[in-house]
Amino acid sequence: MNHTNQLNENFTNGQPITAIIVGAGHRSLLYASYASQYPDQLRIVGIVEPDPVRRQLTADKFGLTSECCFESVEQLVAGPRISEAAINGTMDHLHIQTTIPLLEAGYHVLLEKPIGTTEEEIYVLHQKAKEHNRIVMICHVLRYAPFYAEIRKRIEAGDIGEVVNIQTAEHVSYHHMAASFIRGKWNSKETCKSSMLMAKCCHDLDIISWMTGEIRPTRVSSFGGLMHFKAEHAPEGSGTRCLVDCKIEESCPYSAKKHYIEQGRWGFYVWENDYFGIAPTDEEKLDILRTSSPYGRCVWHCDNDVVDRQSVIVKFENGSTATHNMIGGASKPCRTLFIVGTKGEIQGTLEDGSFVVRHPDARAGHEFTEERVTVNVTNDSHGGGDLLLVNDFVRVLRGENPSISSTSLEKSVYGHLIGFSAECSRLENRIVEIRAL
Repeated sequence: MNHTNQLNENFTNGQPITAIIVGAGHRSLLYASYASQYPDQLRIVGIVEPDPVRRQLTADKFGLTSECCFESVEQLVAGPRISEAAINGTMDHLHIQTTIPLLEAGYHVLLEKPIGTTEEEIYVLHQKAKEHNRIVMICHVLRYAPFYAEIRKRIEAGDIGEVVNIQTAEHVSYHHMAASFIRGKWNSKETCKSSMLMAKCCHDLDIISWMTGEIRPTRVSSFGGLMHFKAEHAPEGSGTRCLVDCKIEESCPYSAKKHYIEQGRWGFYVWENDYFGIAPTDEEKLDILRTSSPYGRCVWHCDNDVVDRQSVIVKFENGSTATHNMIGGASKPCRTLFIVGTKGEIQGTLEDGSFVVRHPDARAGHEFTEERVTVNVTNDSHGGGDLLLVNDFVRVLRGENPSISSTSLEKSVYGHLIGFSAECSRLENRIVEIRAL
C-alpha cells in the first residue's frame, strides 16, 4: 500500500477538523501541511507566534486574517475558542506552559515531543488532560512509520511469542550532530532544558516501550558523556569559525560551507524562515556563516555540553530487558531494531525499508527460517510517519478508533520516563527506579 492510500484508508467524510498552529517552526508547519494536501480533513484557522515576520508568513501561507493571528497562547485563550485543536510545535521547555492553557480553554492538542523537560511536568500534564477531558497526542512519529507499525502488528499477532529482549540503536549523522547538538538549538541542556537523549531519542525509547505492549519499565541504568566534540580534540589548524580562521576547512568533514551551502543540508535550522521558501543568496549565506550565525562555528570550539554518545539499559516488570545506544557523529545515519521473543525474532534497519522475521528450525540441515518483509519508506526523515500521525489525530478527533500506532498521552509516558531515568542514572551513576503512572 502506498503512502497516500494509507493516509486516506478508512477516512470518513464530513467537515474538516479545525486547528491552530502554536509556534511557527519547522515541525509544526510540517504537520500543518497535511491541511494543504487534505483540505477536506484538516483546516488551519489560526496562528500563535511571537515573531511578527513568521506570524505573517504563516498567515499568508494559510490565508488567515489578522483576527486569527496571536502573539501568545495567553492572548489566544483570552478570547473564545476558535478551533477544535492546536498543533503545538514550540521549543521543548515551552511545551507544558503552552499546552495547559490550551487544554483549559477546550483545545485538543497535537504536541511535539518531548512532552516536557522533567518527569514532574509529565505527571502534571497527564492530570490536566484527564481533568479537562481533552485529547493530547504526542508526535512520536516513528510509531506511524510503516517499518515500525508492521513490526508492532507482528508482535501483537504473536509471531515471535513473548518479547524477551529489545535492542535499538540510533546512529546520528555527523552533519545532524553538528547542526542540532553542537552548533544548534539543542546543544546545551541549560538553554533548551532537554538532554540530547530526550531531544533526539525519545522516539526510540518510546518504540521500546510500545513494542512491549502493556508491560511497564521498572529500572533503568545509563552511561554516556561528551567525549569527542570539545576543544582538546580539535584538529591541528582548526579555528573558531570555519570561514574565518580555520586552516583545514577545505578538508574538514564538519565544514559549515560544505554542510549548509554546497550540500544544502539543514537549511530550515540554519537560514531564518527557510521553511517558508525564503533563503539568502549564496554570498549572503557565506557572510552569515562568517559573522553572526552559530552554525558557522567550529564544532570543536562551541558552547555545547550535551552528550555525544549514550547507552541505556532497561528492565521491565516481567523480567524482559532492553538496550538503546545513541551514537553521535556517525558516517551513515540509521535506526536499527532487533527484538528477540520466546518463539522467534525480528531484525531490521528503518532506512532499508525492510525487516526479517526468523523462527528456529531444528530439522536436519536447517537452523532457522527467515521471512523478509518489505515496507514503504519515504524521505520525510521519519520513515513515512509524519503525516500518518496527523491523519490518526484527525481521525481520533472525528470519533474514529485510533490506529495501532496511537500516541495518546497516557500511552506515550513510559518512553519519556525511561529517558528521564536514564539521564538521572548517567549523572548520578546509579540504577533508577521508575514509578508507576
